[in-house]
Amino acid sequence: MMIDLVKYPVLTEKSVRLIESNQYVFDVDLRLTKPQIKKAFQELFQVTVLSVNTHCPPRKQRRLGAFLGSKTRYKRAIITLKAGDTIQLFGNTESL
Repeated sequence: MMIDLVKYPVLTEKSVRLIESNQYVFDVDLRLTKPQIKKAFQELFQVTVLSVNTHCPPRKQRRLGAFLGSKTRYKRAIITLKAGDTIQLFGNTESL
């Protein structure tokens, strides 16, 4: 399923600023390529994707007692949409 390959949206200060310029940041599966990411977003959210930029942040080390390990790897994708298209990241907030 395509929905399993898109893990979750990233909500940081920079990613919230990018939403104003119609760019959305998501963590996706490490094995996906840019054309696959573009196709997945167009099918899942019914939007027109103009470009996809990706990068793999370095792994972070974690310690549990005497054992040293690392967090799982992921790929971060910045999706640029056509003007007028949006992805709703939050549920219906009109009822608040």
